[in-house]
Amino acid sequence: MPITLHVWRVPRRRVVTAMFRLAFPGPHRTSFAKFLGTADGFRPGDADLTRYAAVTVSDDPVILPKWDRLAVSSARIDLTPLHSRGTWSRQKPFESDRSPSRGGMVLALTRARLRPTRAAAFWKAIAPVAPEVDQAPGLLAHFGIGEAPIGFQGTISVWRDAADLARFAYRQPEHRAVIARTPTDGWYAEELFARFAVDEISGDRDVLGWNVRGA
Repeated sequence: MPITLHVWRVPRRRVVTAMFRLAFPGPHRTSFAKFLGTADGFRPGDADLTRYAAVTVSDDPVILPKWDRLAVSSARIDLTPLHSRGTWSRQKPFESDRSPSRGGMVLALTRARLRPTRAAAFWKAIAPVAPEVDQAPGLLAHFGIGEAPIGFQGTISVWRDAADLARFAYRQPEHRAVIARTPTDGWYAEELFARFAVDEISGDRDVLGWNVRGA
């Protein structure tokens, strides 16, 4: 079942319209769809009000003409799920029977619903990770995502290959420390981690914050 990440850049004069569409996306012929705000970092103050995203799962390719007309530039990434753990709004949208040994670019998606009483502790814990992400070998693009300004957040990252992703996730000391604390600190009421093979990238890669150095 096709999975697609859609990303749009909208002009500042249309930010209010984009935020209205984010809040009221309307019906879509998909088995799963999430419309998301984006951020350049991990904290609510890092929100990028001119960039929006959607993750869709459908039997047929999904076209979102209202968003396309609103945007000044856009990109889409077609994905094949390799591995998924956890739930998103109590659903498991990225089930896969594909072997994770497939080569080439990979995309990692994390999503969490923070417990209100643990949010401040979470943001403090991840503060040392943020400066390390941009320097990670093999990182091609990354940005934050969220369904709401506070409490519902995640990340999108694109990597040259699965080995580069694994090296950052499990060998970078600050990130490894956050992973180790997750089960005991109870930050999340719900969480999901998914990894995908990148089948095709179309459109303007600058919308993704493409990192030429990592390519």
